[in-house]
Amino acid sequence: MRAQSSATAPTRIAVPAPARSFGTVQAALGVAAFSLTFPATAWGLEGFGPWSLVAVRSVLAALVAGGCLLALRIPLPARAHWPGLAVVAAGVVVGFPLLTTLALRTSTTAHAAVVVGLLPLTTALLSALRVGTRPSRTFWAAALAGAAAVVAFTVQQSGGALTTADLYLFAALLVCAAGYTEGGRLARTMPGWQVIAWALVLCLPLSVPAAALALSHEPVHLGAHSVAGLLWVAAGSQFLGLVVWYRGMAAIGIPKASQLQLAQPLLTLVWSVLLLGEHLTVAAPLTAAAVLVCIAVTQRARG
Repeated sequence: MRAQSSATAPTRIAVPAPARSFGTVQAALGVAAFSLTFPATAWGLEGFGPWSLVAVRSVLAALVAGGCLLALRIPLPARAHWPGLAVVAAGVVVGFPLLTTLALRTSTTAHAAVVVGLLPLTTALLSALRVGTRPSRTFWAAALAGAAAVVAFTVQQSGGALTTADLYLFAALLVCAAGYTEGGRLARTMPGWQVIAWALVLCLPLSVPAAALALSHEPVHLGAHSVAGLLWVAAGSQFLGLVVWYRGMAAIGIPKASQLQLAQPLLTLVWSVLLLGEHLTVAAPLTAAAVLVCIAVTQRARG
């Protein structure tokens, strides 16, 4: 692979008109893939320890991503892109999967889905700070209302206080939002799938020894659920889902793609019932719907 010249000024990628017609389908497939992440993680935890699951999923996803980069002979990113890729790797490849996996040891997927439903809002807030935009008062009011709804839900579900799992989930929101924000910035000058692919490859020097160490210390009990869960979070959630998501987002634009992502928490609630047999409290779908409304308001107000 050859490195791109760092002296060349970055240019925005032009999207052909035919690609826009298929963009909505690709973005929707990405949302569907992401909505299965928590149930698949819960399945994976049936046979793997949390550290093993996160490290092995990163290695497998990096192998798939690296194979695609080699097969297509993609040149190395410009030197100026590597710091941003490191932020994506820390947030999306390492931080979010690890923190949510640790949370799901004691939290239900339905509970986690409602909390992480704040991710679009958190990403919008960090993006505003990173880019320097000035969202309207309506935007901030809706964002705060959505955050208040989720905090009230978590406190009510936890018996009046935040649990360790809740703290893991709120930390996951911050690191993932940082990774999404930086990834969105990089996707303006390079194909979005290459952003996550290079971030995964960048983690290989850490994920390989981490996987070996974790597997040597945590017991492994292979079963249909654990293997299927591992394969999905590695290939589906960590790479292929992000590929179609970024391609769809590039084709139809971030605002329209974000509208599709509003359905993700509600889809996860459905999967938690169908795949895991969880019983939802009335508060879970109501809070998810309230967050959906708040996010819809922010999407209309952010312009």
